[in-house]
Amino acid sequence: MFRRVLSYSIIGAGVVSTGLSLHTNDYDVNSLGIVRLSRSAVTVFDVALTYKRELYYREWDKSTPEYKAERSRVHKIAAQKLLDLICVNKGVYIKTGQHIGALEYLLPKEFVQTMKVLHSNAPQNPVGDLYKVIKQDLKRNPEDIFETFEPKPLGTASLAQVHKATLKTGEVVAVKVQHPYVKGNSRVDMKTMEILVKLMALVFPDFKVQWLVEESKKNLPIELDFLNEGRNAEKVARQFQKYSWLRVPKIYWELSSPRVLVMEYLEGGQVNDLDYIKKHKIDPFTVSNKIGLLYSEMIFTTGFVHSDPHPGNILVHKSPKGQVEIVLLDHGLYANLTDKFRYEYSKLWLSILNVDRQAMRLHSQNLGIKGDLYGLFACMVTGRPWETLIQGINKVKYSKEEVSYSAKY
Repeated sequence: MFRRVLSYSIIGAGVVSTGLSLHTNDYDVNSLGIVRLSRSAVTVFDVALTYKRELYYREWDKSTPEYKAERSRVHKIAAQKLLDLICVNKGVYIKTGQHIGALEYLLPKEFVQTMKVLHSNAPQNPVGDLYKVIKQDLKRNPEDIFETFEPKPLGTASLAQVHKATLKTGEVVAVKVQHPYVKGNSRVDMKTMEILVKLMALVFPDFKVQWLVEESKKNLPIELDFLNEGRNAEKVARQFQKYSWLRVPKIYWELSSPRVLVMEYLEGGQVNDLDYIKKHKIDPFTVSNKIGLLYSEMIFTTGFVHSDPHPGNILVHKSPKGQVEIVLLDHGLYANLTDKFRYEYSKLWLSILNVDRQAMRLHSQNLGIKGDLYGLFACMVTGRPWETLIQGINKVKYSKEEVSYSAKY
């Protein structure tokens, strides 16, 4: 069955995607829909065979340490195969991989840990390719805009990479440039991923992330418009101007476009960079409190919530006066929460803290979560397994991993 479904999927999607990619991407071979789809299909089929050959070839007693160890080993192999595919196809694939890397307690930890590398070490494009994008969008030669442009990126993400540069005026800036073929590949890649995620769910029941693909389809066009990101940055800076410790980069509008965003360069280390935090004598509890305050106010007060808060987008810095500052980056995607949502969400949290399962179900239902899925929803909201929630978050001891991690700080 799997072979037959896979074959039909390749043929059907390949014909359409090839035409789309040829039209939008100047005949770049790697951007061809049939190439990207075939590569993806082969990887998924290889993953399925790996599970069949390495794990499902026999009946296991799933309660034994032997089975758990073998399952973990196979998960790691499969996760690495998917990571390799993501790094080759880039773009939307990396975006999805980054999301998987944040889904702790919802997906096998081997997949989550393997994908975490994408938060800060996504594949990058050479500067020459980025210069072409800048010239196409700004109608100016990059050499006429920048005095210097560092070839090594400050960071590389799924849709773009950021470089430190100096303007002709002497101002130091961060230049975010969209990867050349992301926009042209986006429609093809989303359709491909939709098919392949469904196939993965058939072969591997634990891998249920169809909802993630649906969210990506909705949000991707918004994230591909860097002018929207600039507007979001200015809006959140206005909303939180009372907090002197929050830094949001200033936007250089005259040097920005849908694929190029030039902004103020702000220094800092990633929020999870322990060496940086220790070196600069930054109090981690102060960092935690400020981020908690910021996001609590976003969720429960303003209703305008930064929706991609992975470590690469939250930096910490100590000002010359000794104040711990939070630098908030990547404002491409924000959620706008209604008053009703914020009310029900606050009630949901109270029900979780009070271990009131009936109230959890009620307020989850009011938020659109039907039936017994309220338990999964509560796990997603808290980042804790169900066993912990029903005992009470404040009553359950931290795991060895959590204690060990906390001790580092």
